[in-house]
Amino acid sequence: MCLGIPMRVVKIGGDEGLVESGGLRKTANFSLLKSVKAGDYILMHAGFAIERVKESEAKKTLKALRDL
Repeated sequence: MCLGIPMRVVKIGGDEGLVESGGLRKTANFSLLKSVKAGDYILMHAGFAIERVKESEAKKTLKALRDL
């Protein structure tokens, strides 16, 4: 089972950039997605952005994870 964590894109430089969630900042590889921009929400798994998600869905998922 995989768990993709919703994260907000902070900065992009080529195929990599900075993402954040809950005060945690990580480097992410964006090579699997096209046209990612700062402010987008993505699902991150194993250092890769694997899917773009709507902000409302990302926030619902993050709330559910906090509630666990």
